[in-house]
Formats: sequence, structure tokens, C-alpha cells
Amino acid sequence: MKNRSRSPSARATARRRSPAPPDRVQLRACCTLAEAGELKAALVALTPCAGPVTLAAGAVERIDTAALQVLAAFVRDRRLAGRSVHWDSPSTTLIAAARRLGLSTLLQLEGAGS
Repeated sequence: MKNRSRSPSARATARRRSPAPPDRVQLRACCTLAEAGELKAALVALTPCAGPVTLAAGAVERIDTAALQVLAAFVRDRRLAGRSVHWDSPSTTLIAAARRLGLSTLLQLEGAGS
């Protein structure tokens, strides 16, 4: 008889909790100055990614200028390197904040949420 440390349901749960693909960043509900360093680190880790990077932003409920600046620098740097960024369901909060600060075009969010 084999000694298994996890039950079948625990193993199934572990499989379902696979990490996000290496070319995708899930933005948190709160993207503010307090989280900007963590966001920057996650984006910098994607610098070597040659393919498109996806920013999943549907959960964003609060975002400030610091987080938008980090995102704008990342999108700009990717564009200048000839690499693309795709937005996955950007929240209305993110879209509105980008519009207020005149960053919709730089963030490649123009037309999103229309």
C-alpha cells in the first residue's frame, strides 16, 4: 500500500491552482503607491518575454497615479522594443483613471470600455 500524503481532492485542488502563465500579470483590486513596487517587480520580470504580455485588469477597483505611471512605463518600453501588451478586460475604474490623466493612448486603452 502506497503512503500518500495528500488526499485525491487535495491533489485535484493543487492542479487547479496552477500559477498564472509567465506572460500574464493579474492586477489586484487595489493598485496604489503601496503596491507600485510589487507591480513594477512583476512587470520587470516580463522584460525578457518576446511574445505578447497580457495585463489582466478586470479586478482593479482602485488605482492611483503611481500605479498608472508604472503601467505606462511598462507599456511604453514594450512598444519601443517592438513587443506588444494586451489588456484582458480592463475595469471601468482603470479606464476612467487613465482617461482622467490623459494616459489612454499611451496605455493602449483607447476604445476600451466604450
